[in-house]
Amino acid sequence: MEDLKSKGMRYAKQALLSGCSAGGLSSILHCDEFSELFPRTTRVKCLSDAGLFLDSVDVSGHRNLRNMFRAVVTLHGVQRNLPRSCTSHLNPILCFFPQHLIASVRTPLFLLNAAYDSWQVQESVAPPSADYHWNWMECRKNYARCSSPQIQYLQGFRSQMLRVTRGFSRARKNGLFINSCFSHCQSERQDTWFARNSPRIGNKGIAESVGNWFFDRSSVQAIGCAYPCDKTCHNLVFK
Repeated sequence: MEDLKSKGMRYAKQALLSGCSAGGLSSILHCDEFSELFPRTTRVKCLSDAGLFLDSVDVSGHRNLRNMFRAVVTLHGVQRNLPRSCTSHLNPILCFFPQHLIASVRTPLFLLNAAYDSWQVQESVAPPSADYHWNWMECRKNYARCSSPQIQYLQGFRSQMLRVTRGFSRARKNGLFINSCFSHCQSERQDTWFARNSPRIGNKGIAESVGNWFFDRSSVQAIGCAYPCDKTCHNLVFK
């Protein structure tokens, strides 16, 4: 950032920090720090795409992603870089989960996420290590092969995502676009970001919704209806 500022970014009238997946989490973690690099006259906002990793219970009753995050926080000494507003009352491992951070981010933040995030389904909800009898192997790869009980389980994951964003969405400065797709990172692909047939909620696509929020044209708190009603999704299928 110091290098970019020296090359002219310090004169920016508007700036957007964005990232997808791990970069989406980083956008949340460093949003306020990024904002402080600019004068108050600069419009500064942050966009997190597919970074809303949930501390969810997997199909075996354990918390696989919490164990993964524990390793990351410990290995990299992340605790010292996590917000004190969180670590003062929660374990640093929990403070690596966005659900415990988003309410305290002061800078306007937009959360773009698929309600059935493909990476989280594969690595957090039903990872191979938790799927003792390989009941989820086909469902992990192709949502169309999920049984009714498995879909119901995934509906619970979606409900958790909506619960943890409820308070966040009440702040008008923040934006939200949660569509009911089996996808991951929808801002970095043209077909999902800004194509004629890209995913929509109501009559607005992702790029238009983010643009309306960034330029303060309108408030954006968009939540799509539960699977299978969204016919605009570009769902990911794995071999």
